[in-house]
Amino acid sequence: MISGKVLSTEKEIVDFATVYLKGTNYGGTTNKDGIFHLKAPAGDYTLVVSAIGYKTVEKPVKLVAGERTKQNVTISPQTTELEEVVVVSNGISRLKRSAFNAVALDTKALQNSTQNLSEALTQAPGMKLRESGGVGSDMQLMMDGFSGKHIKIFIDGVPQEGVGSSFGLNNIPVNYAERIEVYKGVVPVGFGTDAIGGVINIITKKNQKKWFLDASYSFGSFNTHKSYVNFGQTLSNGFTYEINAFQNYSDNDYYVDTPVKDFATGAINKKKIEHVKRFHDNFHNEAVVGKIGIVDKKWADRFMFGFTYSRMYKDIQTGVRQEVVFGGKYRKGYSLMPSLDYRKQDLFTKGLDLVLTANYNKNMTNNVDTSSYEFNWRGEMRPLKMPGEQSYQNTRSDNNNWNGTLTANYRLGKAHMFTFNHVLNAFRRSNRSLLNEDSEANAIPKETRKNISGLSYRLMPSEHWNVSVFGKYYNQFIAGPVATSAAQDKYVRTTNSVNAMGYGAAGTYFILKSLQAKLSYEKAYRLPTNEEMFGDEDLESGDIALKPENSDNLNLNLSYDEMFGKHSIYVESGVIYRNTKDYIQRNISDLSGGKYGATYVNHGRVLTKGFTFSARYGFADWISVGGSFTQMNVRDNVKTVSNGSNQESLTYKARIPNLPYQFANSDLTFYWRNLGKKGNMLTVTYDNLYMHSFPLYSEAVGSESEFVVPTQFSHNLTLSYGIQNGRYNISFECRNFTNEKLYDNFSLQKAGRAFYGKVRVYFGGK
Repeated sequence: MISGKVLSTEKEIVDFATVYLKGTNYGGTTNKDGIFHLKAPAGDYTLVVSAIGYKTVEKPVKLVAGERTKQNVTISPQTTELEEVVVVSNGISRLKRSAFNAVALDTKALQNSTQNLSEALTQAPGMKLRESGGVGSDMQLMMDGFSGKHIKIFIDGVPQEGVGSSFGLNNIPVNYAERIEVYKGVVPVGFGTDAIGGVINIITKKNQKKWFLDASYSFGSFNTHKSYVNFGQTLSNGFTYEINAFQNYSDNDYYVDTPVKDFATGAINKKKIEHVKRFHDNFHNEAVVGKIGIVDKKWADRFMFGFTYSRMYKDIQTGVRQEVVFGGKYRKGYSLMPSLDYRKQDLFTKGLDLVLTANYNKNMTNNVDTSSYEFNWRGEMRPLKMPGEQSYQNTRSDNNNWNGTLTANYRLGKAHMFTFNHVLNAFRRSNRSLLNEDSEANAIPKETRKNISGLSYRLMPSEHWNVSVFGKYYNQFIAGPVATSAAQDKYVRTTNSVNAMGYGAAGTYFILKSLQAKLSYEKAYRLPTNEEMFGDEDLESGDIALKPENSDNLNLNLSYDEMFGKHSIYVESGVIYRNTKDYIQRNISDLSGGKYGATYVNHGRVLTKGFTFSARYGFADWISVGGSFTQMNVRDNVKTVSNGSNQESLTYKARIPNLPYQFANSDLTFYWRNLGKKGNMLTVTYDNLYMHSFPLYSEAVGSESEFVVPTQFSHNLTLSYGIQNGRYNISFECRNFTNEKLYDNFSLQKAGRAFYGKVRVYFGGK
């Protein structure tokens, strides 16, 4: 047996480094604490340690029968461009060996930008961010044709269900993450989730041995302020602590082009477009995340207690259509989340690793719509006959979420691994109207309980190929109020339960040293979410009778990654196939008085075929250029208008409406090192985003051309100057510098040209 720890020359832990005995099949990886264990016959060997961004190290070692050899290894960063270029690829070695279609985003090059985590994710092939407005607006992430609730979010492997909008990805600064892992389509059992679109796993910084402080502040257009601070330390006795805190504030008072309601006639002339300023769209949120615990003990590799507090306030300027404007509606809320994280390798016996996590989230949301006035886009106001711009309410929703996960890995020999995972999620929402305390609907709580179990087996006989097979069991119980009268003034408690069994397989093979193929398939299920079943207590209505989505997911991926002296090349292409049944679709519905809401329905069958392509080139430590292209063909696959009917549906084989299907992005970065003084660096980045137009309604039923999200092409520019190897940093950004009219959702216009500045300091150990 040989074991040891891998550290960088800066005394930083190097996790998931590749460690093997040269010329043999005996190998493995370091864990999150940089520790490795290898078992091989006695003899003389050469130990090889490699990791992305570091020079490969070889050391002679001697293994003696019946004895454990200890060999710590220090590796140094490469002097070439690899540690600087952001490779949107399987650049993390653990993901590269994985048989699943997974990419990793290194956030290092984005630390001086004002981007949040959701914006950073748009660099990945197949990823698209859809926002309804400015800072703090409603957001959906798209991944290979699936969006929003099809995609599950994790932080360090812990599910983030029920955290609330105050702690959403579009409100968390990119500095919060060390890297972002994206699993597309087929999802490993270890996540224990019911995603059919994929999983996003945010990896935070851990176990920094020296005291450190990372702090930043930015200011920009529309009175936007963002700040972030992160500090902590791990002591020699294993005691560790860390604090993350951040805030966002914006007036979001940018200009939009929209028809305006004429109070004199009561009509909206849609042919007359006015240039008006948003006046009721203030947003702010604040969050603090504290962790304290013990690491590197015999009984625990990591034992941490955490506590997260976040809050938010949001003025609501529009409904689901921009022509409808509000001047008094708002939403506020807060979230409290204590958590526990326990991890241990080789628990009780060699090869058995255990991870236990638990968290409780109390999320309160208060929707207020009590204005006695109606507003138009000019800011004019007139009295309403009845209070309430959308629907008269002052409702408090208390959402209680309990999450628990257990993951056990058992390594048998050098080639076999078994994984078991179980996730328990319980949800309870109680509503209380501050206007009508006797509301019968609010008297009945809304509840769900979800259990997902998974078991997988991985065969990895060599570094050249491996294969995994797995099965998943899903169970969900739902209870909530259902109206028994047309007037919706009588309710009864109704229950429902669903069960399903999923399965799949994934494999990877290195055709050449730098050419890798991946193939994966899953019979996947997605259980309806709380919002889909119960609504959001405001603009969206739910349905507890929704069926789970089920999908046949198939992924084929080829990637090529090579260096030629000072040149680095990465090319990746993937093909996606999804045959989805009982697809849950969000529809816009007309309400009385010219108002709009949203509903959820099971839409039979949907067939998705598509491909992604990405490429990147780097030269030394001077330049990085790359981009990605995504084409998704998502079609209605319901042949007849109803069961038992021979009449063909008008929308059969038509493109699913209100869904972006073609988009691309690219970027170009120059690095000017030692500018002004050794250790200083100027970075200039240009990036862009293209999206093809798509219709709001089905093209098959002759939708009018005016109901289209237009083709758009936006451009951004960032300049950053770092002093003393990144200790002091200042950056300037111009977003959408061509002032393009941008829309992610029909008629909901996003901000035009905007400018931002940011200062950042970093002290302590790396």
